[in-house]
Amino acid sequence: MNKRVCIFCGANTGNSSEIIQQALVLCDLLIAAGYDLVYGGGEIGLMGLCANRFIASGKAVIGIRPQKLITDENSHSGLTELIVVETMSDRKNKMIELSDVFIALPGGTGTLDEIIETYTLHKIGFIDKPSGVLNTEGYYEGLRILLDKMEDKGFLKTTAKNKLIVADTPEALMTKMNLV
Repeated sequence: MNKRVCIFCGANTGNSSEIIQQALVLCDLLIAAGYDLVYGGGEIGLMGLCANRFIASGKAVIGIRPQKLITDENSHSGLTELIVVETMSDRKNKMIELSDVFIALPGGTGTLDEIIETYTLHKIGFIDKPSGVLNTEGYYEGLRILLDKMEDKGFLKTTAKNKLIVADTPEALMTKMNLV
């Protein structure tokens, strides 16, 4: 079985061409490193762009989607496999089960929820799978500041804080996460 990266990202593309470009660069680096993709199964937004990049390169792409989102928003039609689940919690659990590493690109509250859950599970020892965020254009600076405040106020140990890997470029993220 190939290595699998789970990419959490927006169902929208946002309004930054730099975020889109850096997301695609990261996809290309992951593809070159031999990763298949696990993601939310959407056909639009950053989700769709990432899926299309992996599909175009011949990599396996597994989408995991709650039935409600299939009904409301459809799913990507070109996937290697679409796994239909009942709830968003079921979706996260399946993503965690099937993936070796987790990366968040810019996205909304769902993306934040997903990466915080995988980071927390790794931090407390329920999984041994790293989580990282691509901080293009400082997108995740607020999260970095919040984690620093948690550390400063004694709610998060430095070793635990450092389990969430944050990098400003795709190349730096790949290096920091030992994915190259």
